Parts: sequence; structure tokens; C-alpha cells
Amino acid sequence: MRLKAIVAAVLVAGLGVGIAIAAEDGTHDARSALMKKVGGAAGALAAIAKGEKPFDAEVVKASFTTISETAKVFPDQFKPGTEKGDKAASPKIWEDQADFKARAEKLSTEAAALVAKPPSDAAGVGAAMKALGANCGGCHEKFRIKTE
Repeated sequence: MRLKAIVAAVLVAGLGVGIAIAAEDGTHDARSALMKKVGGAAGALAAIAKGEKPFDAEVVKASFTTISETAKVFPDQFKPGTEKGDKAASPKIWEDQADFKARAEKLSTEAAALVAKPPSDAAGVGAAMKALGANCGGCHEKFRIKTE
């Protein structure tokens, strides 16, 4: 159990370095890397919620930390000019940037609250994921370019 806690702490510490580097980039690849971090965290949480993996408080905390920290820097990845080109971001981001940033802040705040007071079982993880997922889905629906 102590080894799991150490591994989770190392993963979270490493995450901060990755986000700090990506936060300065502002490219499609940086945005994609950040979303993959969120996807990995959500996948770990989903496996616990579905009973595919045993409940692990350290994994839960590290996953919500990843989501919170990523959401903090994600809006900064949309630098001027990234709304053009073959890997362009949706122009809707600039049309309603206040809403875009508010959604990211809400996700970060809600995930941080789950780090401070994490669910204590798989059912709680599932409920938390449902709440966070609604925020993620709403942002994707409004701001993500749909690809075939």
C-alpha cells in the first residue's frame, strides 16, 4: 500500500512538470497531450467506478488532481493564430471565450474539491464522474470541432 502511495505521488509530481511545459506551448499537440492526460485520469476513474479495478484512494486522488490541474492551464493553449490551419481550434472558443474559460475553471474547481474530499468508494467515484462528465461534455458539445 505504501508503494502505491509513493507511485501516485510521483505521478502527480511528474504531471505538474508536464503541464507547466505544455502550458507555454499553445499548439494543437499541446492541447491534445493535455486532453490525453484527462482521458487517462477519467479512464482510471471509470475502471474503479465500473468495478473493473479495485477502489484505490491514491489513484482516485491523483486522477482528480490531474483533471483539476489540466483544466487550469487548458484555456491558455488557445493562442492567437491557432484558430487557423489544418489542426485549427474551433472559432467558437474566441467567439465566447468567457464561457470557455468559465467552463474550464468550473471543471478545475469541482475536480479540486474532489481532491480535497474524495469519494470513499466506487459508487462515489461514479457519481463524481457523472458530475464532471456533464461539464466536459457540455464544453465539447459547444466548443469542439466534430470530426468524422
